[in-house]
Amino acid sequence: MVKKIVLALLCFATYAVSAQNGTVSPYSLFGVGDLMTVRTVDNQSMGGLGMYTDSIHIHLNNPASLGKLALTSYSAAVSHKEIRLETNEEQQNTSVATLEYLAVALPLRFQQAGVAFGIKPYSAMGYSLINETINDEGSEVSTQYNGEGGLNQVFLSTGFRLRRDLHIGVTVNYFFGNLEKSRFQVVEDVIFGTVDQRRSNVNGFDFNYGLTYTPKFDKYTLFTSLRVNTQANLTSDNEQQIGTLLPESGQNIEIFDVDLDDDNLRRTFIKIPTTTTIGLGWGEDKHWFLGAEYSFQKYSEFENPFLQENNTEYEDASSFALGGYWVPDFASIDSYFDRVTYRAGVRLDNTGLIVNDKPIENFGITFGMGLPIGSDFSNLNLGFEMGRKGTTMNNLVRESYFKISLGLAFNARWFMKRQIN
Repeated sequence: MVKKIVLALLCFATYAVSAQNGTVSPYSLFGVGDLMTVRTVDNQSMGGLGMYTDSIHIHLNNPASLGKLALTSYSAAVSHKEIRLETNEEQQNTSVATLEYLAVALPLRFQQAGVAFGIKPYSAMGYSLINETINDEGSEVSTQYNGEGGLNQVFLSTGFRLRRDLHIGVTVNYFFGNLEKSRFQVVEDVIFGTVDQRRSNVNGFDFNYGLTYTPKFDKYTLFTSLRVNTQANLTSDNEQQIGTLLPESGQNIEIFDVDLDDDNLRRTFIKIPTTTTIGLGWGEDKHWFLGAEYSFQKYSEFENPFLQENNTEYEDASSFALGGYWVPDFASIDSYFDRVTYRAGVRLDNTGLIVNDKPIENFGITFGMGLPIGSDFSNLNLGFEMGRKGTTMNNLVRESYFKISLGLAFNARWFMKRQIN
């Protein structure tokens, strides 16, 4: 049964990767694209909380959890998102499918130390926009903006138990990917149009440190968490071409390579500021949990000099998440649904992006279920999120979305030393 589920998940993952870019958001025009803020499906379903840790799940953004790991764990997820894009004049419906993450975690010493590695997306760029204006001579100017690509992360994490209730961990992330942007402009009654194409090949590192303190009070546990994702200084190797084209066919007439060395833009550095997250929660193990997290980032210091857009500013970003879970009866024999984990949450993000003098915010409501499968505490996680990003004010676009995520957390006792009494 588990093998069939794994095969089905991998088949859908192949579809998800080949179907589209990871986003169709017009806001992926800015920065390094639409930030994916990847969490495991069980974490996503609780508003994106990353503070709750246990001994059987991989936590992509909290390496301290590896100090609790008891079993070898494999985790993968895919998602499908239905999106409605709205302006004051029109609306459009679209969808996107994405492979969210692939990860493996191994206990080095039972519930004392562990390692994990895997791959996940960091950002996605995928947009096609048309802007029509009137120039000073009264002619209509049509400008089309296109973008594709994105950044991925390969990560390696390790975590340790310092004492019974205190765990610490660190993750090193390697960024890689490319960002491609193009602008095509046509002026009324002008034979030729103009084209500006830019490409950035990006790579670099950052680190994520996690600390959890979870003291017990009788049958209850206090969950506290501190995570610091250090500033990423990424290297961007850039290319730019400009030229002319025929508007009707889109055929290039003349294309020239721009000498970026004169402006010191051949190689630039993308600065993604440090993010700090603090969390506090309370619960009864294997029965219920409720927690909240607050993240803040000095995003006003973000820099990407080669792909900077007009009418764009950056301010300090923040995020608030509230969520939890409930299991009716973890050890129930009579009822399968009493052993199901029910999750829910809410989140509000100030992205730090200001477009046309309007801050861009994202609000989401999440819920989901963890369905036990097989043995060794493996489970199939279903997650749902509905939310809204952006606004129709100031000639902007509002995104309304509904996302379905499917994740598999498969546990095994492989690589563990057998003990004979």
